[in-house]
Amino acid sequence: MLQTLSHFEQGIMVLASLVLLTSFLMLGQIRLLLLIKTFAWQGALLALTTALVAADSGQTHLYLSAALTFAIKALLIPWMLHRLIFRLGIPHQEEPLGRPSVVLLSGAALVLFSYSVSAPLIELSSHVTRNTIAISIGVVLVSMLLMVTRHTALAQVVGFMSIENGLFFSAVSATYGMPLVIELGVAFDVLVAAVLFGVFFFQIRESIDDLDVDRMTRLTEADE
Repeated sequence: MLQTLSHFEQGIMVLASLVLLTSFLMLGQIRLLLLIKTFAWQGALLALTTALVAADSGQTHLYLSAALTFAIKALLIPWMLHRLIFRLGIPHQEEPLGRPSVVLLSGAALVLFSYSVSAPLIELSSHVTRNTIAISIGVVLVSMLLMVTRHTALAQVVGFMSIENGLFFSAVSATYGMPLVIELGVAFDVLVAAVLFGVFFFQIRESIDDLDVDRMTRLTEADE
């Protein structure tokens, strides 16, 4: 079946698979530094996808979008999170994942569910579009699972930003990009969110001397 696809479609399929793979790597990762590095690789794959779409469609503004995506998602935000970990003094912190096999199997089930949800698109879209939308939904759902199964605020923020990556991948690969003004606005919003999350981390650390959000819940229950 792959032989019937163009080189562009084959490239998009490979990149989509790699983006989904990074989501599973983040889901099973217990070290915060490696989690951030994997998130950076996911951002680099998004930038490469945007550049590939720009080369195939001839929309030159997508090259600027690819450069911004690489600069913000693959370099700037991971650098900010990396620097934040060292400022908080937790460069080697690990978060053990309870029942990792169950979590990973749940992620696989969510991907299968995403293909089931996108089944109505079979009659309305091409093969590559159908698969990229299904994978994008899978990335969003796996990222949500990452947020649910993790207790540290930093890991949950990475999961939140990975959700945005899944939506961005869908917009770029399925619709050949968004208008440049919208992409600039989204990039600015993501950057501002990263800064605000950094301030939020320091506030949590000063309040409970930890980034475990479950401790905040236990404190609230104790106060009641």
